[in-house]
Amino acid sequence: MVICITNRKLCNIDFFKRIELLASQKPRAIMLREKDLPINEYTSLAKEVKKICDKNNVDIIINTFIESAKILNIKNIHLPFPMLLENKSCLNDFELIGTSVHSEEEALKAEELGVNYITAGHIFKTDCKKGLEPRGLKFLKQICDNANIPVFAIGGINNENTPLAIKAGAAGVCIMSSAMDGSYKINDMSTPLTLHTNN
Repeated sequence: MVICITNRKLCNIDFFKRIELLASQKPRAIMLREKDLPINEYTSLAKEVKKICDKNNVDIIINTFIESAKILNIKNIHLPFPMLLENKSCLNDFELIGTSVHSEEEALKAEELGVNYITAGHIFKTDCKKGLEPRGLKFLKQICDNANIPVFAIGGINNENTPLAIKAGAAGVCIMSSAMDGSYKINDMSTPLTLHTNN
């Protein structure tokens, strides 16, 4: 499974054209990151990206902007781990919930809170994390071995190292730089994730 994460600043063609091209390759989902935008601009952008995703029958995941997700009635949300902890009370508003973890402890806590998937990283060297050593495949395997929900590897992912992440136990990968420049070739691995059930 592949989740494409957007970063319009890394996009080497028109942003919406890139979203169209990515959606046509049928990734598991497209996550709209764009954390630097004010909420009104993010919501407007999300509205347009949702149209493209809907047309291609691909899920859109809202990153961080809970209010935008509610305004647009989007039931898929991805929250940084600290934000997940701060917003436990609103998780039942969503069907697909993800978070980013950087330790086994965070992964277990996220699972306890009812998330459907976690992203673990960064696994390989990446220009997005210049100067920071990657956590590596050993870290990824540790997270995967102890999690009972899908784990997505993130950070420096390309077509060559994706099989290494899958071999370490990842259910899939998240791509950003290689999604925005079009260098990653996505296979149709659109297996659905288990949806959050409200207890």
